[in-house]
Amino acid sequence: MRANEPSAPRLGLLWFGMQAVWGALLGISLQSRSLELATSQPLLAYGRLATVGAVVAAIVQIVVGPWSDARRRHGSRRIEFYVGGAVVGAIALAAFYGASNFAALTIAYVCVQAALNVAIGPYQAIIPDAMPRARFGVASSWMAALQSAGNAVGAVCAAYISDARVLSGVLIAMLLGSDAVTSAHVRGLALPPPLPQERLKITRAFGNLFISRALIYVGFYTLLGYLLFYVVGTLHMPAVHARQFTGVLILSFTAIGTAGAALAARPSDRADKRLVATIGGVVVMAALIVFALIPNPFVAIAATLLAGLGWGVFLVADWAIACRILPPGALATTMGLWNLAIILPQIVAPALTTAVLARWGGGDQALGPRLAFILAAGETSLGIAWLWRLSRSAVGE
Repeated sequence: MRANEPSAPRLGLLWFGMQAVWGALLGISLQSRSLELATSQPLLAYGRLATVGAVVAAIVQIVVGPWSDARRRHGSRRIEFYVGGAVVGAIALAAFYGASNFAALTIAYVCVQAALNVAIGPYQAIIPDAMPRARFGVASSWMAALQSAGNAVGAVCAAYISDARVLSGVLIAMLLGSDAVTSAHVRGLALPPPLPQERLKITRAFGNLFISRALIYVGFYTLLGYLLFYVVGTLHMPAVHARQFTGVLILSFTAIGTAGAALAARPSDRADKRLVATIGGVVVMAALIVFALIPNPFVAIAATLLAGLGWGVFLVADWAIACRILPPGALATTMGLWNLAIILPQIVAPALTTAVLARWGGGDQALGPRLAFILAAGETSLGIAWLWRLSRSAVGE
């Protein structure tokens, strides 16, 4: 590779470190720490904590995006956002795993959300900032693969490392190490000059992409949020083994997602990106229906692999479409709004699922998670259908 040529793996490595943190927190640790420190009503405590964290994340992204774009126009490479977010996030992670009461846990989690979201919005502009348009699909593939790998590693660490100090140390090392590699690489690149400021416009294409993405992520967070309940209530697995088996499922989902991302790389550059995303979404929907209709541990593993493959395909097309649609002169600003399509579903998914289960007999611990997965399949189908409201020209075809 020639000097100063952008490397998609090195640009994407920070995404691995941040997603390892989220894989550990959102998949396992947030629930298990709530069980430890809010013993009277852990489910309610978990719901409130997850909601507060999502709200903080949304506010931070909206504020930081325009600031990052302004800094970029004045010559910044956005590295200060990557480094500052990672360092403060590392300190907050240590406090999260060291918290001895629920109030301290809440403060630490809010700080983790705030710090990492200072980095995420500016960081997600890295592909259009550094890569030529002809390589957006390949670069998006690396981002999707590293996201899946990071989620897998983080979930496995949270499931199998019982010592909280060791777990926090491993996550911090991955976060800071990946930040160091990506920041050093960006510092050495000859970036193209920043584009003139663009007035932020909420175009029809952006609105359709946002709604589609939000619906699909509501389905994703319904799956993630009710997976442990499925293992305990529907598969009737003893609680002592449920956390580890859930970790295995999350590992399977995210690890196979890297294969899906690799398969979708070239098609996302050459084929209709809406079609690529649809194929991924349909595979995820099929897996969710299998989960619901055939409750069996071995079938659950097979369905998880199927869902992970489809999810990896969808992520690549999602990144590639966004890089085509979002205005290049206001990337971080628009990325902050675009990321609300991930953050808001973290609030909507549990609230909507709770309402549906309360109406349709979700008090049955065996039936409730199966109904949740059927709901997730419906949410995913709506998101994929909405994606086709984007015109062929809007996605660069």
